[in-house]
Parts: sequence; structure tokens; C-alpha cells
Amino acid sequence: MTAFVIASVNVTDPEKYKGYMALTPDAIAKHGGKFVVRGGNPEVLEGEWPRPRVVVIEFASREAAKTFYNSVDYTAARAARAGAAEFSMIVVDAIS
Repeated sequence: MTAFVIASVNVTDPEKYKGYMALTPDAIAKHGGKFVVRGGNPEVLEGEWPRPRVVVIEFASREAAKTFYNSVDYTAARAARAGAAEFSMIVVDAIS
């Protein structure tokens, strides 16, 4: 079943964050993922939204998403991101 990784991001150090952004596309592609949303400009329609940047990545399954997250490549990307952003990430299953 398709799963989506969703991140809510506030970039606090744009220069350092560029290093993370350079590493993530290959790590995602290696695990069969693809960006659905990568950016900002969310418009709040109701309630509050915690951060100005949203990323949505599609994977073939929850297992594939978790394998990506725990991979050597993405672990390196997360290390590159340290101190550059406030970041929350979840994985959710698509409607079957």
C-alpha cells in the first residue's frame, strides 16, 4: 500500500539547509520515493499550521518509507540538516 512521508519544516539556517536539500533527492530516489510536494507557501484554510515549509514524499509502502528514513544516505542527510531547521516528519498510509 502506498505511503507518504510528510514533513513540516521551518528553515532556520538557509545556507546549511542547502546541504540537506542536495543530499535528499538521491536518497529518496534510491528507495523508490518521489516528491509530491517540496516547498512552501502553504495557505492556512482553517486552524493553525506550525511551519512555513511542507514536504510530501510518496513511497510504494510504509516499509519502503521507513527503509529510506533509516538508510545510510538519509542518515547522512539528517546529520547535514542538524541545526539548520525545526523539523517534524511522519509516515502515513494512503487510502486503500
